[in-house]
Parts: sequence; structure tokens; C-alpha cells
Amino acid sequence: MIGWLAVPRGWLDSFGEIGRFGVRVAGLVYSGRVFKFFGEGLRQAGILIFGSALIIWAFVFILGLQCGLQGAYFNRSIGAPSLAGLFSAYCDLREGLPYAFGYILAAKVGTGIVAELGAMRISDEIDALEVMGIQPLTFLCATRLLGAWIAIPFLYLVGIGIIYAASFLSVVNQVGDVSSGGYLLIFWMYQSPPDLIFSVIKGMTMATVIVLVGCYYGYTASGGPVGVGTATAKSMVFNIVAVHIIGMLGTVVFWGANPRAPIGG
Repeated sequence: MIGWLAVPRGWLDSFGEIGRFGVRVAGLVYSGRVFKFFGEGLRQAGILIFGSALIIWAFVFILGLQCGLQGAYFNRSIGAPSLAGLFSAYCDLREGLPYAFGYILAAKVGTGIVAELGAMRISDEIDALEVMGIQPLTFLCATRLLGAWIAIPFLYLVGIGIIYAASFLSVVNQVGDVSSGGYLLIFWMYQSPPDLIFSVIKGMTMATVIVLVGCYYGYTASGGPVGVGTATAKSMVFNIVAVHIIGMLGTVVFWGANPRAPIGG
């Protein structure tokens, strides 16, 4: 019983430690001190784009196909197949894409950061940076956060186009219950600039948390290769939980009071 009671307390301690670490790293970016390593920040942005873009977009494309098929068959059951465009517009932008980004970033980017920084920690490379007079927190963590803020909005906006195209293909070409004109008429009728902004905010919030959590577990790793593996697993669990919390809170805050979904009544 005591062991089970200790789990929530351990999680709360982790939230506090990660929160303080994240505020410190974000402060290095906001204060501009990270820009003396701006080249490293660009390198990290390039790694995100070239190392993760295809995986992220492939997953987003598959999710777009799934959302389109679900929308098509759901609206077929109520006798209005053209409303699959409405389902795709809301499902893809408000929920599907942010969660897809969160899952892939947690699995690909977050764990990669932990493994990379953890390997540097246990091989004393981080200590070597301090000896050379280079601030390791700024050089290793703040530059990764800056790189994420540079690259991920681009990845996210391209992802929106990919997930929309995938839903169009699944509804119009695979199911074929509605013409392309009918689908696009309803689809664009319910597009909203605030929805786009809110979706980007959700995605960027998830990305920021994932990068900071990965930096924390990698920067503080100990115990050799086994310790790095344990830290990687912890970061994955933490980030998946965080993605769901941010996703639910974002939906409540942005669309809870006024869903702006004229599909009832």
C-alpha cells in the first residue's frame, strides 16, 4: 500500500523538478543568451526537419486517411455523406493533428534527445564542456528548444496540408459517396482561422514540453547505459501523459465554451 501511495508523490516531485528545469531553459532562450550558439540552434532545427519530417508526415497522412474514412462512414449512417468534409475539417485540425504530432515527437524526438544527452552525460562530455568554459545547459538544452521553435511550426503547417489531402483522398476517392466539389464546399465552409491558430498553439505547447522533458531526463541521466535506457523510458511515459493532458486542456480552453460546431439541433 505504501508503495502505491509513493507513486503519485514521486510524480509530483518529478513535475516540480522538470518545471524548474524547463523554466530555466526557456529563460535562456527568452533572455537571448542562447543566440551566442545560434549556429547550433540552426543545426538542431535542421536535424528535426531532415531527421523527423518524413516519419511525422507519414504518420499524419495515415491518420488523415483514418479520420476521413471514419467521417465518411459516420455521415453515411445519418444520410449526409457530404458532411464528411465537416468531420474532416474539425477532426483533423482540432484533435487529430495535435495528437499525431505529440505521439511522434514523444517517440522520435523526445527519446532521441534523452539518448543523445544521456550518452554525453555518462561519458563525461557534458563535464568537459564546463571545463572548456561552455555553458552546457545553454549549448545542449536551450539550443534544442530554439531549434524546435524554429522547425516545428513549419513541420506542423505542412502537416495540416498533408492530413487534409489524406482525408480528401479517403472520402472522395476511396469511399466515393460524395463528389470532390460537394466535399470541398462543406470542408471550406467550416474552416476557421481561430481554429488554425488554436491548433498550432496546442501542437507547439506539446512540442515544447516534449523537448524540455527530453532535455531534463537526458541532462540528468546517471547509472551508465542502463540508467540512460531507464531515463528514456521515463521520458516516454511522462510525455505521453503530458500530451493527453495538454490535448484535453487545450480542447476545453479553446472550444469548451463555444465549440462552433453547427451540427446539432
